[in-house]
Amino acid sequence: MMETNFSFLKEKREYDLFANACIDAEKILESSPVMSAVASRKALELCVKWVYSIDSELKPIEYREGLQSLLHNNGFPSLMDYTLWKRLQHVVRNGNQSVHTAKNLDRDAAVLSLNILFDLVQWIDYCYGRDYIERSFNENKIPNSTKEADAIQEKYKQVIKDVQKNADKIVDEKDKTIEQLLKMNEELRQQMKEQKSNNVKEREYSYDPDMSEWTTRKRYIDADFKANGFIFDQKAKRNCVEVEFPVTGMPNATGKGYVDYVIWGDTGKIIALVEAKKAGESADKGRNQAKLYADCIQNMQGLRPVIFYTNGFETYLWDDENSAPRIVSGVFPQRDIDAIIGRRYIKNSVSSIKIDEEITNRWYQLRAVTKCCENFEKGVRKCLLVMATGTGKTRTAASIVDVMTRSQQMGRVLFLADRKELVKQAKNAFSSYIPDTTMCNLLLNKDEKNANIIFSTYPTILNAIDTMKNSDDSRFFSPGHFDLIIIDEAHRSIFNKYKAIFEYFDACLLGLTATPKKTVHQSTYEFFEMKNNMPTDVYEYDEAVKKDHVLVPFYPIETITQIPDDGITYKDLDEEEKEAYEEEFCEDDGIPEHIPPERINKYIFNIDTIDKMISDLMNNGIKHKNGNHVGKTIIFAQNKRHAKFIVERFDKLYPEYKGEFCKLVICDEPYAEKNLEDFKKPDGYPFITVTVDMLETGVDVPEITNLVFAKKVYSRIKFDQMIGRGTRLCENLFGEGKDKEQFCVFDYMRNFQFFDEHPKGKELGVTIAPITARFTRMVQIIRLLQDAAYAEEDYQIIRNELVNHVVDDIQAMNPQRIEVRLELRYIEMYKARKEYECLDDVNKEEIIEHLAKLVVSGEKDEAAINFDVTMYGLMLSAMAGSRNFSRMKRHVVNSANVLLNECATIPNVKAKIPELKELTDDSYWAAKDILKFEETRKELRDIMKFIPPKKANIHITDFADEVVFREEGREIDMGSSDFEDYRARVNEYVEAHKEQPAINKLLHNEPISADDYKELERIFTEELGTVEDYQINYQDTPFGLLIRKIAKMDRGAAYAAFSTFIAEERPNAEQIHFIEQVVDYVVENGCIDNVIDLMKAPFDRPYKFSAIFSREEQMKFVQIIKCIKENALAA
Repeated sequence: MMETNFSFLKEKREYDLFANACIDAEKILESSPVMSAVASRKALELCVKWVYSIDSELKPIEYREGLQSLLHNNGFPSLMDYTLWKRLQHVVRNGNQSVHTAKNLDRDAAVLSLNILFDLVQWIDYCYGRDYIERSFNENKIPNSTKEADAIQEKYKQVIKDVQKNADKIVDEKDKTIEQLLKMNEELRQQMKEQKSNNVKEREYSYDPDMSEWTTRKRYIDADFKANGFIFDQKAKRNCVEVEFPVTGMPNATGKGYVDYVIWGDTGKIIALVEAKKAGESADKGRNQAKLYADCIQNMQGLRPVIFYTNGFETYLWDDENSAPRIVSGVFPQRDIDAIIGRRYIKNSVSSIKIDEEITNRWYQLRAVTKCCENFEKGVRKCLLVMATGTGKTRTAASIVDVMTRSQQMGRVLFLADRKELVKQAKNAFSSYIPDTTMCNLLLNKDEKNANIIFSTYPTILNAIDTMKNSDDSRFFSPGHFDLIIIDEAHRSIFNKYKAIFEYFDACLLGLTATPKKTVHQSTYEFFEMKNNMPTDVYEYDEAVKKDHVLVPFYPIETITQIPDDGITYKDLDEEEKEAYEEEFCEDDGIPEHIPPERINKYIFNIDTIDKMISDLMNNGIKHKNGNHVGKTIIFAQNKRHAKFIVERFDKLYPEYKGEFCKLVICDEPYAEKNLEDFKKPDGYPFITVTVDMLETGVDVPEITNLVFAKKVYSRIKFDQMIGRGTRLCENLFGEGKDKEQFCVFDYMRNFQFFDEHPKGKELGVTIAPITARFTRMVQIIRLLQDAAYAEEDYQIIRNELVNHVVDDIQAMNPQRIEVRLELRYIEMYKARKEYECLDDVNKEEIIEHLAKLVVSGEKDEAAINFDVTMYGLMLSAMAGSRNFSRMKRHVVNSANVLLNECATIPNVKAKIPELKELTDDSYWAAKDILKFEETRKELRDIMKFIPPKKANIHITDFADEVVFREEGREIDMGSSDFEDYRARVNEYVEAHKEQPAINKLLHNEPISADDYKELERIFTEELGTVEDYQINYQDTPFGLLIRKIAKMDRGAAYAAFSTFIAEERPNAEQIHFIEQVVDYVVENGCIDNVIDLMKAPFDRPYKFSAIFSREEQMKFVQIIKCIKENALAA
């Protein structure tokens, strides 16, 4: 009789429970892959129940318990290699599909189920069997179809019917034979424990499944196809995937080849091909072969298919006639591939699409729209616009969308913001700018998800990727769903967790920000791949305010009062205040001599301090047009309690407003959103909103005329954003023809002074979740414990426990989450314990960078997790050295003292008093013993939750405060950016060197030589900065024209250019007026860039160029204009 993969089971009576089902599954595979998958599923369940019955490490089960429960609970996953355990799901899935769906299971899927079942049986035999022999699965051993197989098929047809009737029970727990065999095993549990221990010690076993191309395809690539709704069919030739498609014309001996996968479109043509490589190989190895296949298919059908090549972890898309290969998150569904092909035939250049000036009409907006659209058309995938708050970032983005969609080069768009209010605001703005486009706020109405423009927050779209499905259960938001993603406030949420959104979607990116972030760990420029920190376009505050007047300037009022600045000193109070101070601050150990300023407005709120600030605002702030009270105002408070107290004091001081004039807009506060909506109404209450951070960015209220800083701000990005709340223009704010010309900034906390001294500010560090920090520190310790100094068994026990914890965290990562799927390569690699035998620094950094952010935990004891983080930090510090040791030590000692002094009566704490007292002994810390630190962590982590939360006492005081400094209207330099630093140097140089020969020639309209031009180039790109500095600030503006714009052309020289024309043509009054207009423009701007501009504003009023000059005069006039410009360019 022919040997099969499972025939050895016949000789092993101990496996009678599952042997027949395994043998059945193999015998019927060739005649019915579906029935074979059902038999494999049954055999798997019997195998698992057999293991439960025999292994004393597992808790005995109720035999009615379902297979999934058995696979996931009671420690079963930890018995075997994780990869093997994970692969068991393929057997379950294929079996269930065969029972419950009408879809035919192909042979390859049935073979995979059989292969995995064989691997499980091998593991069982290794652990529990007698006379173990290492065996390998061999597909060639699967027997051909026989009459016996037909009989077995009939048996499993009945199994399927029984399952469908009997609540999904493939294994009948009432079967007496099964019951008897399981009972026999239970009697052998203790004996088998010892036998298993000996087997594992004496036998060689490793599970390293063949990650061949075939396995890669079955495990990852096929799953990708199915997730995208594809159907496998070798004959249909429409709307399906075909495997091993034959092509001719390959450059090999036979001229033939077989494409791993082709995707047939609905026209009966192949629209894409997929070249698969082994998981262990680079996907890029398939690139050239895929291109050759594409050539063959194009020769065969005329249409060139879109190319994908993948190793299951990395997938590349290559539409090779239009773009370079790029990495994508997976193979696209058919509709996205159709869109790529459809776009090949679009001939509309963006330059042929007129920018709608109803949306954008300012010169800098038009420049930004043009640059971005041209970049996207060229194939540049990322653009970044740095534009001052209030200069129309949203308008500019809408105009870019309008041009790109009208040119048909882009279709669907996703607009992302990090707050609900900003999403709502953006959708409203886009609806007014592009009213004929369908739009959806995904936070409010998911039913409109088919809209062309989707507006969403980051968590909403990330969740929607995983949860919103089509009717075939494929993802609605596929990788190619959007052509463009607009990222509002692009200095914030683009990093860390939400970066997965941009890795999943294959879309161009457009970033909008007034304040790009540039730190070691988080750089807006790096995210958008901006070379040399040079955004696509930049338009900054000073230029907007001082040159173009598209933003209003602010009028600073800096006030310092004594108590917030110096704190409260007991001896400086009068007798009545001293009595109040003693009553308020008296403690067991007396009264403090001094309360530092850091506590003021945080825990201590002084009535007179706040009253003075409110009165100052009401008396000196810019008034509403009615003149009776201040206009729209934001007060920035230190914290929520401070904000509430400000509102309380306002209502006390101004009871006549009945609590309607000043309201809270802070997170988690009832009616905050309603208060904000009311605040936006130009003439309605409230006129003052008090906030902490909810109104710092993005909220547009042009009517704001006053800002009050009652909090310290250290972040330059935040400060500029907060100032930006008041910069917007507002026409007729104070009546017809009376526009907003400035706004007041009341600074009570020395913020302007701080940024004078620290122009870049001090940005806060990145906040890391405790479970992420714990995971990171565990990995770092695992690496350090490889040193010979820690080779002793006690240290290695700790290391093994840490490895187990890290591996368990990785194995728990759910691949259904899109951010997890994007890191699948690293999960597959580092979920295996063998990878930790000797971690190198590259391994360590890969685990931390790619996996730490994905860790989730069901552990609810946050105090215990935080204690783990601290103790692991101490261990790291002891091993590697760190300046943070003292800080962490202080934290642990303080925690111990709190538990000893305040919680010792709690039984759990009382039991640990000796260990807690040990922490207060200096000798414990002097040893820096990591074994002791780990013992402490284990012993004390579970009692940390008993530490009562810190409740700082809130004090309300009413001490007389006095103004110690006040200054109004001083010149404030808001030029904090690198761009403005360079511009300042250029402006200063040009102003100081007007007599330098080349500059003097330019200002007097004399032609400059090539040598002059080279000298200017040296000055601008070497002496004052770099080539990149010049490009980012002035783009492609010629050096000569820039100098004229900065220093202004001599008026006499400008008139002299027209002297011959005036003498010869004897212009009339209308013509002289026109010449004067041109001279004014040339003096201010250096030249007229294009003669066509003579037909446009400002030259078209009151007389038109073409109407007042003859044809011959026009030609002479144009020649003068050209000559003025050419004189500023190199000869």
